[in-house]
Amino acid sequence: MSPLPPDVRGMYFEEFEVGQEFTTAGRTITESDIVTFAGLSGDYNQIHTDEEFCKTQPFGQRIAHGLLGLSIASGLAEQSGMMDGTIIAFREIKNWKFVAPVFIGDTLHVVIKVLEAKEMHRVGGGLIVIELDVRKQDKETVMRGKWTALIKSRDIER
Repeated sequence: MSPLPPDVRGMYFEEFEVGQEFTTAGRTITESDIVTFAGLSGDYNQIHTDEEFCKTQPFGQRIAHGLLGLSIASGLAEQSGMMDGTIIAFREIKNWKFVAPVFIGDTLHVVIKVLEAKEMHRVGGGLIVIELDVRKQDKETVMRGKWTALIKSRDIER
């Protein structure tokens, strides 16, 4: 698994190969992230926002919203550069599982594996299915699933 160099522009459909793996940079979850996401989403559930309440709960501390982790995974995938300027549309999330809690101070990164690549001439590119494995600093998986996206063909840019 090799990270993409930071100066790589998005990959064209023809450059995606089944079995390819990429690892994103990391991102540490902060209290500000949780507070901001609660405000944005309207989800002020105590498991995210009430430290004293959480001391009496199974995890013993506040946990990040699952959808915050999913959003950060999306941002990390974008920041990798692999689809920068070449994505046509994000189409689907499949089989997304929240496996373990994410706490303030955890650093997440994403291991991305290409599972499928199918040409779709009518959209000017192809469809890719990627598997995302979102992991903490200790390599524990916290969430995983599959995303489908449409990617431009190199021929379209000529």
